[in-house]
Amino acid sequence: MALYSEKVMDHFRNPRNVGVIEDADGVGEVGNAKCGDIMKMYLKIEDDVIRDVKFETFGCGSAIASSSMATELIKGKPVSEAMQLTNKAVAEALDGLPAHKLHCSVLAEEAIRAALDDYKKKQG
Repeated sequence: MALYSEKVMDHFRNPRNVGVIEDADGVGEVGNAKCGDIMKMYLKIEDDVIRDVKFETFGCGSAIASSSMATELIKGKPVSEAMQLTNKAVAEALDGLPAHKLHCSVLAEEAIRAALDDYKKKQG
C-alpha cells in the first residue's frame, strides 16, 4: 500500500489557495516545534462568509496537503461552519494520512481557528 493517498499527493503537487491576502480580515499562524512545520492562514470575510482563503506553509508534503485541503473545505462557507472544521475532517477529505503525519491535519485546524479568532478580535 502507498504511504500517501492520491488526494494527498495531488494537494501536495498542486496545492490550492497558496499565497497571501494583503488586507486579510483574519490571520493565524501556528507551528509545531517537534516537526518544524509552520502554517499561516489568511481569511477574507464578507457578510460572515469566507470569500477567500490563502495559506503559506513551511513543512512536509502532508503539511502542505493538509493546508491546501483545509482551505478548500472552508472557502465559501459561513464563519460558524468553518469554526466546526476538525483535523479529522481534513484527514478524511485527503483519504487519510499516515498516523505519524496526523499532526499536520491538526496544525491546519489550529491555523484556521487562529485566523478566525483573529477575525473575531478585530470585529470587537
